[in-house]
Amino acid sequence: MKSAVETLNPTRVRLTVEVPFEELKDSLDAAYKKINQQVTVKGFRKGKIPARIIDQRFGRGAVLEEAVNDALPKFYTEAVNEGELNVLGQPDVDIKELKDGELLSFTAEVDVRPEIEIPDYSGIAVTVDAIEVTDEDIEKSVEQLRDRFASTNPVERAAADGDVVTVDLEAKVDGEVLPDGVAEGVQYTIGSGELLDGIDEAVIGLEAGGEATFTSELKGGAAEGKSAEVTVKVSQVAARELPALDDEFAQLASEFDTLDELKADSRKRLETSKQYDQATQAQERVLDALLELAEVPIPEKLLAEEINTRKHNLEHHQLGQMGLDLAKYLEIQGKTEEEFDAETKEQAEKGIRTQFILDELVNKEKLNVNQEELTEHLMRRAQSSGMSPDQFAQAVVEGGQVPMLVGEVARGKALAVVVEAATVTDTNGEVVDLEDEEADEITEAAAETVEAVTDAAPAAEPAVDAAKDEAKDDAKDAAKDEKAGA
Repeated sequence: MKSAVETLNPTRVRLTVEVPFEELKDSLDAAYKKINQQVTVKGFRKGKIPARIIDQRFGRGAVLEEAVNDALPKFYTEAVNEGELNVLGQPDVDIKELKDGELLSFTAEVDVRPEIEIPDYSGIAVTVDAIEVTDEDIEKSVEQLRDRFASTNPVERAAADGDVVTVDLEAKVDGEVLPDGVAEGVQYTIGSGELLDGIDEAVIGLEAGGEATFTSELKGGAAEGKSAEVTVKVSQVAARELPALDDEFAQLASEFDTLDELKADSRKRLETSKQYDQATQAQERVLDALLELAEVPIPEKLLAEEINTRKHNLEHHQLGQMGLDLAKYLEIQGKTEEEFDAETKEQAEKGIRTQFILDELVNKEKLNVNQEELTEHLMRRAQSSGMSPDQFAQAVVEGGQVPMLVGEVARGKALAVVVEAATVTDTNGEVVDLEDEEADEITEAAAETVEAVTDAAPAAEPAVDAAKDEAKDDAKDAAKDEKAGA
C-alpha cells in the first residue's frame, strides 16, 4: 500500500491511497464466504458455492462491493498511522479507481488537530477581586442561619409582608375552572415570590376567612402562559418569629457555645469561599489571556458539530427538564435568535481552542493523571450528577468515558501550570499566592474551570463508517466497467 498526505489547510488534509489488488485477497475471500452464507443456488450446498458461480449468478460487483467495504477502514487507518496524523471525526472518502485484479485507489479528506505553538505564558498578569469579608457579610450569614430556625405562630390579625398564610386557590380561564387549577391548604410566605404574580398584593390585609381575586399569568400546568382569574381564600395567618440572637441560639444552631464563636466560624467559612472564588476567577482570566496569546485554528466541520451539540443539549436536556422550549428561553433571556447563535458559536470556538491548547500543553509538559486525582474528579462529577460514586463510575466505564475524565483532569493540571507561572494581583494591588492552596484542590478547581468552558465538546475520534457507503456505488460501477471491457 502507498499513501501520501496533502495539507489542504492547517486543520484539514487529503490522503491519497493506492492498494495493490493482491492486498484485497483476505477481504475478497471474506466477501465470498459471507455471500455464500446468504444465498442459495440449486445443486450446491449452502456455503459450498464456488466463487465463479457467485460471480455468474450475482455479479462480480457484489463481491467487490463487500470486499471494499471490509478493507477500506483497514487501509484508511494504516494511511493515518503512516502519516502520523491526529485525525478528528469522519473522513470524506472518494473511490478514484477500482480495477478488478489490478488496483484500488481512493482519497480521504479529514480534519486534523492543528499544530499549535505554545506561547511564552510566563508574562501573563491578571487582576482578581480582593478577598474582603465585612461585618455586614457576617451579619447576613448569621441572619440566614437564624431564619432557618424561625418558628410560626397563628395570629388573629390581617396578613402582612413576611407572614406565612395558608390559602386555597382556584384559577379560571375564560370563566372555566381549570382541571388542575384548584389547590387547598397551600402555605405561602408573603414576599417570597414562590407563587403567582399578584398574590402578595391580594392577601396582604386579609384576615383568616377573607378572600380576594386577582389576575395572573400561569407559570405551569395545562394553561401555562395564559392569563387566569385567580381566587385566593386565606384560612390562617401566622407570624414568623426569629430566635433571639444570643449564646443560646449559637448552641441551638451550631456546635459552638457562644455567639462570638459562631460569628468567627462564619467569617472563616466566608473567607474560604471567597478564596475559592478568587482562585476560580484567576484561572478563568489566565485562560483567557493564554487564548489571546495563542493562534489556534479551528476545523470548520468540528465547529459546526460542536455548535449543534451545544444547541441540542440545551433544547433537549436543560430546557426540557425546566419545561421550556428555545423560544420561551430566549424571551426570558431577552435575546434574539441571532444573538443566541452568535453567543453559542463564540462559546463553541472558545471550548475547542481551550481543549486544543491545553492538550498540547499536557503533551509538552508530560503531565500525567494518577489514580487519586482521577478518583477525586470522578467523585465530584458523581456528586454534581446526583449519582452515587459507584453508579457514576459504572456508567463511565460502560460508556467508555474514562479517557474523557482523564482528559478533563489533565487539562486542569495544564491550566494550573499556566496559573502558577502567571502574576496574579487583587484589586488592592496585593499579589495573590495561589500556592497557599492545596495542590489537589487547585488542580480540581482548574479542572472545573476547563470543564465549564469545554462543556459539550465532542470526542474527536477517527471514524470510517461513512466510507463504506461511499464505496458501494463505486464498486458496482467498477465491476460493470470491467464486464464491458471483457
